Amino acid sequence: MSYVLGLKCRECGRLYPKEVINVCEYCFGSIEVDYDYEAIRRVLTRAAIASRPQSLWRYRELLPIEGEPTVGLTSGFTPLFRANRLAEVLGVRELYIKDDSVSHPTLSFKDRVVSVALTRAKELGFDTVACASTGNLANAVSAHAAKAGLKCYVFIPADLESGKVIASLIYHPTVVAVEGTYDDVNRLCAELSAKYPWAFVNVNIRPYYAEGSKSYGFEVAEQLGWNTPQHIVVPAASGSLITKISKSFKELTQLGIIPKARTKFYAAQAVGCSPIVQAIKEQSDIVKPVKPKTIAKSLAIGNPADGYYATKVILDAGGGGDAVADDEIIDAMRLLAETEGVFTETAGGVTLGVAKKLIEQGQIPRDESIVVCITGNGLKTLEPLQERLDRVGKPVHIKPSMASFEAALGDRLAGHAAKR
Repeated sequence: MSYVLGLKCRECGRLYPKEVINVCEYCFGSIEVDYDYEAIRRVLTRAAIASRPQSLWRYRELLPIEGEPTVGLTSGFTPLFRANRLAEVLGVRELYIKDDSVSHPTLSFKDRVVSVALTRAKELGFDTVACASTGNLANAVSAHAAKAGLKCYVFIPADLESGKVIASLIYHPTVVAVEGTYDDVNRLCAELSAKYPWAFVNVNIRPYYAEGSKSYGFEVAEQLGWNTPQHIVVPAASGSLITKISKSFKELTQLGIIPKARTKFYAAQAVGCSPIVQAIKEQSDIVKPVKPKTIAKSLAIGNPADGYYATKVILDAGGGGDAVADDEIIDAMRLLAETEGVFTETAGGVTLGVAKKLIEQGQIPRDESIVVCITGNGLKTLEPLQERLDRVGKPVHIKPSMASFEAALGDRLAGHAAKR
């Protein structure tokens, strides 16, 4: 059973049927999904959710599909854990990591949105799916399309990290490397979507695709005992994840599943690509496009599609945002690994680096609950670490002998008594 009433314009409120449309034909505003919340209220309870399998589909009524899910049946419901060692380093009382670096099957939060988008694409009759991507989305579309038996095209910037390129190629889609930035790739895909009968998950079926990100917020609330944190730090590429986590909290509140959410949102971006953060610092909803230059390529979107809406969410809730330089990103990746055993991609380094900065600046209070969103795995972004081994560390090289071992590590062995 579907609980989707239709689509509606986020600007003028004009209603549309449940078809393939992503821009209002009258005011050019973006389109989002409209639900029958009264009907959902009658069936969706904490108990009903708790009785279901641990995947993103446990919130099925709040996701935009008609029938039963057919793609990504094991994606989502990733760990949210209390990060006590990291909290001690940062000097805060209550810190949580929401860890999508272990999301199934491609180790990023994009498995959520693609599960929803491809389920909906099949319902709409598409046999070919495609995307414009900075890497993680390409991986997820390639993997889920392979499993679903769909033809697949993914378009990426030509300078993408090799780990993300290989992690798409292994599923045997058609991978198209475009000479240009992500914004160039996205413009090309918008043109292609008008010519070819393909489901571009983040272009012509974007309203359905974006809704999958709400599952990240649903899980945070459920895993905190049906509460929301006082502060949440979110990586910002297009800005969509911020808007959808906010929407998830509002929907749970509207349905009476959680108390009224009072969470403050914070955008995390890299110094080399921070248009949303700049708008926040200027207290403006005008997001000025930039040309990206950062090692955090998954966040390198210079003209964010949902930048306006993300900025509005943050400013309305009294949150904020900041940016970190490339070396700070590496340092934060290492800090998370050393304290909590989580190997994040560069986007996670941006998120933790910004959280650390906001705490040190006093923008995030040290005695209130904080969630840091980790959205991808570090195995995908090894190049920037290889280029900065001085900040990561190097192995100790020795000859295969006890003498060589003790000569090289004598200082470190001082506190270790040898066996008699």
